[in-house]
Amino acid sequence: MPRSSRTVPFALAVALVVGLTACGGDDVHGKPGAAGVGDPYFPKMGNGGYDVTHYGLTLAYDPRDKRLTGTAVITARALEDLSAFRLDLLGLHVSDVTVEGRSAGWSRAGQELTVRPHDDLDKGRTFRTTVRYSGTPETITDPDRSKEGWLRTADGALALGEPTGSMAWFPGNHHPSDKASYDVGITVPEGLQAVSNGELRSEVTAKGRTTYSWHTAEPMASYLATLAIGRYDITRSRTKNGLPVYVAVDPTQAKASRKVLGGIPGIMDWEEAAFGPYPFSSTGAIVDRPDDAGYALETQNRPVFPGAPDTRTLVHELAHQWFGDSVTPKSWRDMWLNEGFATYAEWLWQEDHGGDSADEIFNSLYKGDYYEPVDSAEIWAFPPADPPGAAQISDPPVYYRGAMVLHKIRRLVGDDTFHRIVRGWAATRRHANADTADFTAYVEKAAPDKDFSGIWKDWLYGKGKPAHP
Repeated sequence: MPRSSRTVPFALAVALVVGLTACGGDDVHGKPGAAGVGDPYFPKMGNGGYDVTHYGLTLAYDPRDKRLTGTAVITARALEDLSAFRLDLLGLHVSDVTVEGRSAGWSRAGQELTVRPHDDLDKGRTFRTTVRYSGTPETITDPDRSKEGWLRTADGALALGEPTGSMAWFPGNHHPSDKASYDVGITVPEGLQAVSNGELRSEVTAKGRTTYSWHTAEPMASYLATLAIGRYDITRSRTKNGLPVYVAVDPTQAKASRKVLGGIPGIMDWEEAAFGPYPFSSTGAIVDRPDDAGYALETQNRPVFPGAPDTRTLVHELAHQWFGDSVTPKSWRDMWLNEGFATYAEWLWQEDHGGDSADEIFNSLYKGDYYEPVDSAEIWAFPPADPPGAAQISDPPVYYRGAMVLHKIRRLVGDDTFHRIVRGWAATRRHANADTADFTAYVEKAAPDKDFSGIWKDWLYGKGKPAHP
């Protein structure tokens, strides 16, 4: 159809300009937030332009039809003037999106849900986005071939998020650099339990369904959020300092787990002495069947285990509550700050409980005769602070050579100063994010009379096996 050549009356032209301005048409001062935060290994994860402060998730799931129904209320602060912003959400059907109670435009492209609010969002403004969605959540295969996201189990489901899996079950800013508090309400058929992070606020059964409401007050990266649905034996206890311990165990694993999990209060007391005050308001564990997930994960407050854990694994995952969960990496390149510390916690535990000393473990690893189920050559495949790609961020150098970096620091500064460094690092970065440069700067400031350049050059960033242990 050809364009009309008629002149628009002046009064109508003014009205059109006013209307466009009111809708943000000709006076758009914002711009779309970036798709991804530029993580070196997962560049599409996370989103630019805003900071999430709270997730309110209202969910319902029935294992019989495998359908998840959800409403996510996301409270965030605009970091720049925004005409649009993005959320990470993989699969699932979106039925409605509102921003500040007003209908918003939205579109989907891969894992990106682009939201266009009715009005631009000014920098500094706090706003609420509500997304209603449903469908069958996906299981994601990591670059290292492990499974995450929404894992269906024999009697329910298990949601695991490291590094990208949380986008399979709720929309959000899914990068560890953006932490938030959480409220999760999950409704399941009566007879099933639903366990998440934080504290259980209520459990209400009506008309054949039970709703569990969980609250996580402390900031949490979305990859640490979990949801375990199924039949569990629940036990509650407290540490000697009064910290609540909430443990959920699949009945098939209850007998094998009882002794080890009964040691949680003692482990927590030891870790508080080693690492400083516990950073969260509760602790515990979730134990599912061995086939439900092929790995343990440090989900906040209560780590997840595939079958009954041994004590060393429990020590490792609980140490992550300080290193990884409270002090969270700025990017996935900084994973050694999680795994190196948690692995070194195992060494310290053995040293304090009649096993090999950390020095003996270090020397054995260097010589290649340690009993760990890892090929010695794998430890030297790449420097812990610079994995070659996304598939390697959980490889042996990140764990073992990362722990060896910490032991080299201990050897250089001595036990007392090292103890102060570990506790001080956890306290200084409590509930915050950090990268390798932050850590090395902290260590150098804590021991200004020592030269760490050789440790950083040869052990942290150096390629191959250092010439001397």
